[in-house]
Formats: sequence, structure tokens, C-alpha cells
Amino acid sequence: MAEILGQNNGNHEVAMNVKDADSHRIPPLSVSESVEGSASCLNLPFVQKMIAEVLGTYFVVFAGCAAVVVNLDKGKIITLPGISIVWGLVVMVMVYSVGHISGAHFNPAVTIAFASCRRFPWKQVPAYIFCQVLGSVLASGTLRLIFNGKQDQFAGTAPTGTDLQSFVVEFIITFYLMFVISGVATDNRAIGELAGLAVGSTVLLNVMFAGPISGASMNPARTLGPAIVSNHYKGIWIYIVGPISGAVSGAWVYNIIRFTDKPLREITKSGSFLKGAGRSNGRL
Repeated sequence: MAEILGQNNGNHEVAMNVKDADSHRIPPLSVSESVEGSASCLNLPFVQKMIAEVLGTYFVVFAGCAAVVVNLDKGKIITLPGISIVWGLVVMVMVYSVGHISGAHFNPAVTIAFASCRRFPWKQVPAYIFCQVLGSVLASGTLRLIFNGKQDQFAGTAPTGTDLQSFVVEFIITFYLMFVISGVATDNRAIGELAGLAVGSTVLLNVMFAGPISGASMNPARTLGPAIVSNHYKGIWIYIVGPISGAVSGAWVYNIIRFTDKPLREITKSGSFLKGAGRSNGRL
């Protein structure tokens, strides 16, 4: 990204969808079904979802980081707006490509956020996170092989200012992203077919203004891949704690406001607004 591309340029994000607790239909980008009872997670459908997460994260990180590397190597020819567009488009394309298979999370923060709201089974979280980090590492390793020597550029994220500034930015933009994901992909009142477009556009906007500050990661896997391959861990905690806390907060805030059409006494009942979501766990 323009002059900020030195070490914190464009970033990606990932997106995911889930079935609405109150809905009788599956959104266009609805997520994986949970394994019920004592059934093992290692069945064919779940393996297919894991593969989809690896491939989806791989292509998101490869395209987004490639834009950063090429921009640095070719005299800032792509520029910050160009890198932002690449991140937004690749997220949108991959959400539409595999969202119906795995939910198109591509992001540990998104996976954890949905699990915290009982919209994704906790037992599948470790496998999803492993696949997402693996896809990011493979993509970063591929770029390292293609662009080596003088062309070797760090495509990861690092704070340009203080750690606190970058942490706050990462929290806010991931909150914003997760809030949008929750609205367009989990609420049956939204136009589900536009979920990919909305999520991709949110990523684009976030990278445009946050890229020069924190690198606009919004995704621990996006940051961990380049960091592991390049052995560059400056401020790594920011890109793990910030996105995860921001995503969890964004998901919970949306879950709270989505139930405002119910009587106050029903909303305030202990766990009442989670019970409906819990009933959908078996269908996720």
C-alpha cells in the first residue's frame, strides 16, 4: 500500500455465514452443519469443509499479500486503493465460491466469534483454526518462493505507530467487519445473496483507512502466515488479541440488537436470547 506498504499493507479478511436461529431457510452462504451427538467430526463432509477452509484462506492470503509484494517491488505501482480492492474482491469471490461448503470463515476470529454465540460448534473450532493458519502459511510460503532475493518483501502486518494505536484500530475494524457479517449472513431478514458483496466491501473500506496504521489485518491467520514464513513477529499479540476481541464483541452486539422486537421481559430472561441460537446448533 503506497508508502505504508513497507511492512503493514493491505490485509484481508475473511467472512463467514451461518444459519439464523429463527429462520426456516438456509442463507445462501450458510455455514457448516455441526456433528451431532457423539458422532465424530472426522467424517467426509467435515473433511471437505476443512479442505475448503484451507483453499479459501490460501487464495485470500495469496492474492492480498501478492498485491502488497508486487506493489513494494514495482515502485508502488498498485497503490493503497489497488491493494484495498484486491483484498475486498478476493474475499468476496471466495465467500461466493466456498461459503456454501464451509461457511467461508477464513479467519480464526470469525470462527471463535460465532462459536461464542453458539452459532458454530466449539468442537470444530480447533480444526477450523488449524486449516486457516495452514492456508495462510502455505500462501505466504508460495509467495516467498516466487519472490525471493531482492524481490523478497515482507507482506505481513506491523504497527506503524504505537502498539496501543494499532490494537484499538484492529479492534474497531474487526468489530465493524463481524457486525456486518452477523447482519448480512445470519439474519433471515437480510438479503443473504448480497452477503459476499457486503463483507468484501467492508474489507475494502477497512484496508483503505486502517492499512497505513496497523496493516488492517482483521484476521490472526492473515498475520500469522507471513510472520511464520518471514520469522517476523513484531507486535504479533496485537493481531491475535485485537481481532478476536473485536469479532466476539461485534457478534454479541448484533445478537443483542437482533432481538429488540421481543418483549423486554423475554430478552432479559436468563440466557433467553441465546436459547434460540442454541437450538440451531445442530443445524449449523
